[in-house]
Amino acid sequence: MSRTARRRFGLGASAILLATAALPAPAHAEDVRDYAITVDPSAQGPAIDRTMYGVFFEDINRAADGGLYAELVQNRSFEYSTDDNKAYTPLTAWTVSGAAQVVNDSGRLDDRNRDYLSLGAGSSVTNSGYGTGIAVQDGRKYDFSVWARADAGTTLTVSLQDAGGTLASAHRIAVKKSGWARYEAAFTASRTSTTGRLGVASDAAAALDMVSLFPRDTYKHEPNGLRKDLAEKIAALHPGFVRFPGGCLVNTGSMQDYSEASGWQRKRAYQWKDTVGPVERRATNANFWGYNQSYGLGYYEYFRLAEDIGAMPLPVVPALVTGCGQNKAVDDPALLKRHIQDTLDLIEFANGPATSKWGKVRAGMGHPKPFHLTHIEVGNEENLPDEFFARFTRFRAAIQAKYPYMRVISNAGPDASGTTFDTAWKLNRDAKVDLVDEHYYKSPTWFLQNNDRYDSYDRSGPKVFVGEYASQGNAFKNGLAEAAYMTGLERNADVVRLASYAPLFADEDAVQWRPDLVWFNNHASWGSANYQVQKLFMNNVGDRVVPSTATTTPEVSGPITGAVGLSTWNTSAAYDDVSVTAADGSTLLSDDFSGDASKWTHTGTGSWGVQDGQYVQTDTTAQNTMVSAGDPSWHDYDLHVKATKKAGQEGFLVAFGVKDTGDYYWWNIGGWNNTQSAVEQAVDGGKSTLLSKPGSVDTGRAYDIDIKVRGRQVTLFLDGQQWGSFTDDKPAEPFRQVVTRDTKTGELIVKVVNDQSSAARTTLDLGGAKVASRARATTLAAAPDAVNTETSTVVTPQTSTVTGVSDRFTYTFPANSVTFLRIKQR
Repeated sequence: MSRTARRRFGLGASAILLATAALPAPAHAEDVRDYAITVDPSAQGPAIDRTMYGVFFEDINRAADGGLYAELVQNRSFEYSTDDNKAYTPLTAWTVSGAAQVVNDSGRLDDRNRDYLSLGAGSSVTNSGYGTGIAVQDGRKYDFSVWARADAGTTLTVSLQDAGGTLASAHRIAVKKSGWARYEAAFTASRTSTTGRLGVASDAAAALDMVSLFPRDTYKHEPNGLRKDLAEKIAALHPGFVRFPGGCLVNTGSMQDYSEASGWQRKRAYQWKDTVGPVERRATNANFWGYNQSYGLGYYEYFRLAEDIGAMPLPVVPALVTGCGQNKAVDDPALLKRHIQDTLDLIEFANGPATSKWGKVRAGMGHPKPFHLTHIEVGNEENLPDEFFARFTRFRAAIQAKYPYMRVISNAGPDASGTTFDTAWKLNRDAKVDLVDEHYYKSPTWFLQNNDRYDSYDRSGPKVFVGEYASQGNAFKNGLAEAAYMTGLERNADVVRLASYAPLFADEDAVQWRPDLVWFNNHASWGSANYQVQKLFMNNVGDRVVPSTATTTPEVSGPITGAVGLSTWNTSAAYDDVSVTAADGSTLLSDDFSGDASKWTHTGTGSWGVQDGQYVQTDTTAQNTMVSAGDPSWHDYDLHVKATKKAGQEGFLVAFGVKDTGDYYWWNIGGWNNTQSAVEQAVDGGKSTLLSKPGSVDTGRAYDIDIKVRGRQVTLFLDGQQWGSFTDDKPAEPFRQVVTRDTKTGELIVKVVNDQSSAARTTLDLGGAKVASRARATTLAAAPDAVNTETSTVVTPQTSTVTGVSDRFTYTFPANSVTFLRIKQR
């Protein structure tokens, strides 16, 4: 798509002229569908809180050290260890010339900063920074500091260079004989580089710790500051809140502290007291995601960030029940009591007067005024709802007894449905919890199908915080699906009070999780297509929903269609007597494997072959070994399969409605290490569970499997007995809208998502509202697979002026687009 061409779109009597870049070419007549949106401006929908949309920051994908935290030196305190990552040593990211070793003894800088570097006379060390190296820009200033001691005194030579030579003039620093002290120097880069190295050499023997290099130009120019471009991308969203610091960082690992009593435990849950005070005295910790946390970016810095961008701080504290696969409840009354007190101390740190114990710590860090904390979350998607809630209620009682204004947030586990979700919601509802945090990562189709998720929630029950959600990809089609879903969140603003996409950041050189909102490397950052969607919504929220309705797309609710398939997962299995019979009794497929398997196409992993009249997959380590047969247009049929498990961890996977390798349904019999069976739907490779029951499969036993598909109704039989049934009748509606009012500007904001390849010619009926004849349009439009990169931002908003606006007018929304119309009311 050309970014400079200009085009006009037919809009009935009106037209829009794009201001800076072109949308896709106008659709042909046959590529246009007709819709109608009816708005009732006299009716009053729910109010929308200023904090409706926010961001969730977790140190994943190196979001903190090497990311938002502006420190350029990696492993600055020589604290890396195999507890963080099996490949780590205390000298990871450092190279040594001469004699140097990392020491852990009584000569250390601080008890909580255990390691330091002993550097021999005439020796040096060089740090490689993050990613490709230390990135500097020509003419910019960089502040160096180090804690050092030398019994006989010494001179340090500090240099900044890359393979091409010097990047800044070297500095010589005289170290006195008087014990540990902090020394500083300032560099001005003489050229730009992304592969810099910081060197420190010593004339005589010396001890070094906290070797640091910061850009002078941090966000808001704060010391121990934040990387400016990343912080600015958060600020540009204008988020209503910042949730931090996790996530799995909060509810995994030991709940012990970092002390001699705990053996200096290095795999701990994130605990706020480890992260405040002078950086050289802060604890270190392993990161659940496989690296180290320096805690240079800690609770004080999070509070400052939230304040700087005008957002509400929303911290998360551990509930002493681990999750994220660990799933253990800590049974230690004294430890629980200590964590509850830590949470009370956190509120005092945030809100207490500067004369209080923890308010004094905050004031000593440079912020005597309170941070105005009003919300706090206890726990994070625990998978043991009863154990979690028993502890949550203890936290909540203690918090509300001392701080009755504080809103204490609970959660509903790690998914959008299921036994854990239902149990957690009942507990939360019965206890009249203020807010319940829901998390889900689903396919784009799920988001399209579940726009009405909160329509049926109890208006008098706990409110919802959608604390983590994303549609499993960073292409524009993912952003479109999320945008469609967000119209449902806004429509239900009386139930959904807070929502945040997750995760926020990803270093392209250190990725543990996809998708992510903002991507970066050591010198650049860029917003994903999803970021552009979030930014559009966050900057155009409005303060009240205006009731509206829209026509829908009829053909999205056709029958389930597709071929059939066989698969396994870490299992060897044999299949026989496969038949597919149409509803009228005619045979579509019949295969007893008395010959070859030529009717089947192998699209997965594993090793298939015909053995003794059966079709056998023999590899017990292969996952998703799919073979398929038939026509993707098949519908309304009966599938029969005889299946026998031969060896391995699980059972059978029998697929139907197979369109391609990423789009199908399958009955997963004996899955999850042979503990349960479920029907899953895969869309674009992402799977959602539609129906699940406990159950296992016996090795060597032949099972008769029958699946009856009628329209969108599916009935499943195991050995002649009905196992279950479901109706996949949620339409993946591609045309979604919501209307809000911005009281401050006097505008109606019409928000329309058109997630299809056809343009949507739409009659907008504003219910007799008196409006200006011109409106402002902001549009995101691109190919569904478009992805933003460092060098190409193909998904970017375009603004335009719409003329001919009245209480009833026609507007054509481009294919694959999100459009916001701001219409001034007279």
